[in-house]
Amino acid sequence: MLLATLLCYLGFTALCLSMSRHYLDLVGGVLSQTRSRGLKLFGWVALLVSLWVALVSTSIGQALVQWFAALMSSAFLLIFVMSYWPRLALSLAGIGVLLAPVAACLQLLA
Repeated sequence: MLLATLLCYLGFTALCLSMSRHYLDLVGGVLSQTRSRGLKLFGWVALLVSLWVALVSTSIGQALVQWFAALMSSAFLLIFVMSYWPRLALSLAGIGVLLAPVAACLQLLA
């Protein structure tokens, strides 16, 4: 479930960065239309892959409950961090990118 949670956070962060206001706050540049579309696409794909990871790991009922918990917790974490420490949101996403392959290997071994 760690991999699904990491993917949820990465997806929400990408969707957050696809908005020009948040992109300006976090990255400090102008958001192009192409980059915005790419971030939106990456965000939705990450959320769909996290659902697939959750469904593969356990039964459908448990997987949906755990996935919704992962969605809510990662969204809450992103909103909290964006409110008080916006730069930390990108650092956590970077850590998530580094930990996602490790979590995938651990899930394959389990």
